Amino acid sequence: METTTILHRVPALFGSMVFNDHVMKERLPKETYRALQRTIAEGRKLDPAVGNVVANAMKDWAIEKGATHYTHWFQPLTGITAEKHDSFISPIEGGHIIMEFSGKELVKGEPDASSFPNGGLRSTFEARGYTAWDPSSYAFIKDHTLCIPTVFYSYGGEALDKKTPLLRSVEAINKQALRILRLFGHHDVKRVIVTVGPEQEYFLISRKKYYQRQDLVICGRTLFGAQPPKGQELEDHYFGTIKPRVAEFMADLDEELWKLGILAKTEHNEAAPAQHELAPIFNDTNTATDHNQLTMEIMKKVARRHELACLLHEKPFEGVNGSGKHNNWSLSTDTGINLLEPGDSPRDNAQFLLFLTAVIKAVDEYQDLLRASIASVNNDHRLGGNEAPPAIVSMFLGSELTSILNTIENGSQYEQQDRKELKVGVHILPRFAQDTTDRNRTSPLAFTGNKFEFRMPGSGSSISGPNVILNTIVAEALSQFAEELEQAEDFDVSLQALIQRTIHDHKRIIFNGNNYSKEWIEEAARRGLSNLVTTVDALPAYLAEKNVQVFTKHHIFTPTELQSRFEISLESYCKTLNMEALTMIDMAYKEILPAVSKYVDFLCSAVLHKKQAGLTEIKTSEESLAQTLSHLSAEAYEKLCHLEDRLEKTHNLTDIHEKALYFKDAILPAMAALRSAADEMERLTAEEYWPYPTYTKLLFYV
Repeated sequence: METTTILHRVPALFGSMVFNDHVMKERLPKETYRALQRTIAEGRKLDPAVGNVVANAMKDWAIEKGATHYTHWFQPLTGITAEKHDSFISPIEGGHIIMEFSGKELVKGEPDASSFPNGGLRSTFEARGYTAWDPSSYAFIKDHTLCIPTVFYSYGGEALDKKTPLLRSVEAINKQALRILRLFGHHDVKRVIVTVGPEQEYFLISRKKYYQRQDLVICGRTLFGAQPPKGQELEDHYFGTIKPRVAEFMADLDEELWKLGILAKTEHNEAAPAQHELAPIFNDTNTATDHNQLTMEIMKKVARRHELACLLHEKPFEGVNGSGKHNNWSLSTDTGINLLEPGDSPRDNAQFLLFLTAVIKAVDEYQDLLRASIASVNNDHRLGGNEAPPAIVSMFLGSELTSILNTIENGSQYEQQDRKELKVGVHILPRFAQDTTDRNRTSPLAFTGNKFEFRMPGSGSSISGPNVILNTIVAEALSQFAEELEQAEDFDVSLQALIQRTIHDHKRIIFNGNNYSKEWIEEAARRGLSNLVTTVDALPAYLAEKNVQVFTKHHIFTPTELQSRFEISLESYCKTLNMEALTMIDMAYKEILPAVSKYVDFLCSAVLHKKQAGLTEIKTSEESLAQTLSHLSAEAYEKLCHLEDRLEKTHNLTDIHEKALYFKDAILPAMAALRSAADEMERLTAEEYWPYPTYTKLLFYV
């Protein structure tokens, strides 16, 4: 009965807190609604009169839903969202108020631009920055506040957020894809839509135990922690029965997400103990990015209700799988055609192959940018383990599609029953079902039938960055294809030659084997693929000449905006490691070393009591253990002092790239050395003396 009731109310619940198209049709005058739709579809400037009508309707709807405030909800370069709340109240004579919200307040806001990361675009005394309504993303109500999705830019017009370049990249790929589609006769297509479905991995642990660990509270990951006697080696957690407490969290989370129109679809246990995944249905990239930011925020809020803590760090626990965010990326037309799906006619298959090879070319030529797009100190801990792709970018197409590309390149016949000759656009491409090839979960970028699954992004990061890069580099490949084909005397002949040449020139990026193997690292080097192991290695790609050119050509970033993002990313790298190192030092001095000292005192007391009782014939276990822990404590103290000394030297480094290199080469190894000694002490210290919940308690006591 209860399940039936829930199912009946889901349709009414879904999107109930969203000022969506259905609500706008109901509440806006027809002409206002049509004018707003033209603004959204054609990117026109919003008429102030239209803005006032929309704002008033939006305000009335929000107040009916219990909202008292509004905010311009934006995505600064912190990687999380930001909001400044203003109430709807406006004073009138007699000490009374009315509830007001104008078109001006809807369209534009002014937060402090110097207080967010800006990479030198704004100084403290140059605080002015603006938010501007993004009408292509629906407003919604969260915590009694009307949230208006906006872009964020500086007084000089530079983008200070993650939404602006994403919208620019969406427009770039739309423009270039339409050029290709016109050549194939699709004059009815008005828009090409980039669709994304981000699978979100996360950990759930006891909130009480979470607050008992300073490293989790401050850094989001455990800086110390000995391995538990059981990890994930039995593979019994993956897709296993969901624990009742977690199931209650998931049900609550679904309802909160559905209210906001977020298409939460799939939920299950992931590979590591206490790890789970949520996957939504595909949406346009702009909406999917907004929804994923909201999903991460709401996950944490709902977890608190259930006395749980939701961890979105890429590697919260050493020795078990970290968390990623698999970005399923595809292209569709407004007429319902998936451009990355084979068709039934020769022309449809030629079109599919052209878009497929455009992605292959783009990924091969800009592998460094794709790696940089997911770079962070947190993701460095995850990439390259037997849980995530290595730092080498490659593509998985599957054996059948790879064989088809090989025959096209060589001009040979594909071994199929009908043995039709493979000439693009002339004979039918052998039809293959969506799932004829096994999945390759080790691949950074895997073709899965009608989309590409980009598996490298980290769980706690915005999906804006990698999608900006994917959109831009594919737009560039399509642009080059269009320029060549638009000038062709014989379209079919030129198309055939273009696809063959592209396959030949860029097939090195295709790898269908085990990306986790050492052999692949050696093979990738022979192929000339880049292996940018760390964030510090990867980030300079943003400033490489060829990459600056592609960004500026398609109006995604200016050189100044690129420089700012490079510096912000390096600053974040240094600040994160500095914070983690200071947290380690604090934990070691104030809790770990004193705890071990207390336990050694206890052991020494036990030795003394035994000696007093005349039990001195052999060396006691307490004495041996006390000596071992004393040596480890001395070693840990030495490594602690070493870390402090190295950290002190960072204050004298002014060049941000040099500083990041020092953190990578000097601070990270010093942190690892301190952790090694501390984790060994944890293994030997009685649990009642150890100051923190162990991995066993964190991962298995949910």
